Amino acid sequence: MDLWSRVAERMPKDSPMKVLPKIDWARQTPTYQQAEPALIDAALQRAHARPSGNWFVFAASTDVRGNRPFGTRVAGMEIVAWRDEQGGLHVGPAACPHLGADLSTGTVQCGGLICPWHGLRLSGGREFGWKPLPAHDDGVLVWVRLDKVGGEEPLDSPVLPARPAGSRLAAVTRLEGACEPRDIIANRLDPWHGAWFHPYSFAQLEVLSAPPVDADEDSDAFTVAVTFHLGRVGMPVITQFSVPEPRTVVMHIVEGEGVGSVVETHATPIGPGPDGRPRTAVIEAVIAQSDRTGFQLSMLGAPLLRPLMKLGAARLWRDDLAYAERRYALRTNETH
Repeated sequence: MDLWSRVAERMPKDSPMKVLPKIDWARQTPTYQQAEPALIDAALQRAHARPSGNWFVFAASTDVRGNRPFGTRVAGMEIVAWRDEQGGLHVGPAACPHLGADLSTGTVQCGGLICPWHGLRLSGGREFGWKPLPAHDDGVLVWVRLDKVGGEEPLDSPVLPARPAGSRLAAVTRLEGACEPRDIIANRLDPWHGAWFHPYSFAQLEVLSAPPVDADEDSDAFTVAVTFHLGRVGMPVITQFSVPEPRTVVMHIVEGEGVGSVVETHATPIGPGPDGRPRTAVIEAVIAQSDRTGFQLSMLGAPLLRPLMKLGAARLWRDDLAYAERRYALRTNETH
């Protein structure tokens, strides 16, 4: 009996983990027949038809603090964000209304943002010709509403997916790629690539159900059985992928360990890069929960666990951005 067989025998029967058989990557069951391009494209078109209310994720909630401004670009627009003394979120254009200084290089003091060039102070309201932008903090991510960019009927708040209640562990990862948001979403609407493209993280992946080309709202979701693994030890779960708005794909664990846990993948346009090609930010929030006593104890180690969660997500997205960038290049004939 080899080492892994002995490990499997000693695992508690109620353990969510199991020892995986050693499988040659090339001998996996091919999935290209199930991953029909027409099915993926139809799911993408339905996603685009849903309202977003012109809301864009731009950072993790923890990125915006009360001791310094946070600057970024969304759809070619420079924005700045900070918090007042009560923790309230303020977002607006990053250009100072006086002479255009970059407010993200300024200072936050007593809840106000001070321009570094001439000391103009903004309290977060409409003043000196500076106009704040609608913003929303959902406790994990922060959003900004850009009505001129989105061009839709504005909504008072973003379209948010269901999240676990009670104790939870959240980690947010951001990467950028040379593509458009639709290419990021298309990647997530192809669950069949998981075990082939990410063999270091996924095994025994099977798409149990996929929405037909003419799916309605009630059936527009993918149900996927997959084992998340590290080496030869894995945790099998059943997940469901859905698209609540055009730039978000959500994966919920619906059966197995961590039921209710969610991975939210948000695709936010940044604007053109130095080469003129579009840039998109992948901002992914992993929000984990579990009823097990051990999970409650693990919350004590959250500061150590979050960096590991971010590393895992970043590794996946370094590969998936190659997928999305390739899709963009093919779509725009950049490969010729």
